[in-house]
Amino acid sequence: MRYRDENKVQNIKARAIEMIATEGLENFGINRLAKAAGVSPATIYIYYKDKDDLITTIVKEETEKWIAHIFKGFSPDMSFEEGLWIQWKNRSEHAMTQRELNLFMEKIRNTAFGERFLHGISDEMKKHMGSFLQHAKDNNEVDDMPLEAYWAVAFGPLYTLIRFHQEGRSIGGRAFKMSDTIMRQTFDRVIRSLKKS
Repeated sequence: MRYRDENKVQNIKARAIEMIATEGLENFGINRLAKAAGVSPATIYIYYKDKDDLITTIVKEETEKWIAHIFKGFSPDMSFEEGLWIQWKNRSEHAMTQRELNLFMEKIRNTAFGERFLHGISDEMKKHMGSFLQHAKDNNEVDDMPLEAYWAVAFGPLYTLIRFHQEGRSIGGRAFKMSDTIMRQTFDRVIRSLKKS
């Protein structure tokens, strides 16, 4: 049995993420990846059956890491405001520190691999966020509303700020950089719109 070189595996995955993030899946292939990673195509086939196996593995592993990150310090039993703020902080931190990975996941989202990505997070989301929202409803912190409406109001503004930050500009091409102050001001508006008064 051949020795698994973790450095090579990590390099292959990093180059694959980089290539798909910048060029998309259309131009992605094992030969191009091998050249970018400085290995032979045969080396990649030691670790992965084929291109699909490589992408599926990356999506699965990175989804698991993302879920662990966004639920760090979070409990479904928290007050609505506290729990949602932790979600905002964790999600923004991940997006800011893992920009290329997020671009990769965006390219993957609307493909067959994206189905696996969404399936991987849906059970965890139901477990954590479903319980969290139900707890908030039971405690009379929020009104009953469709999950889609909640999600759009609770996270849409955050992801808009993140997109502005990553593009370096906002509406009308104005320069933009995310700050804790802007994020907190936006969050406070979101909380006011979701919480019962």
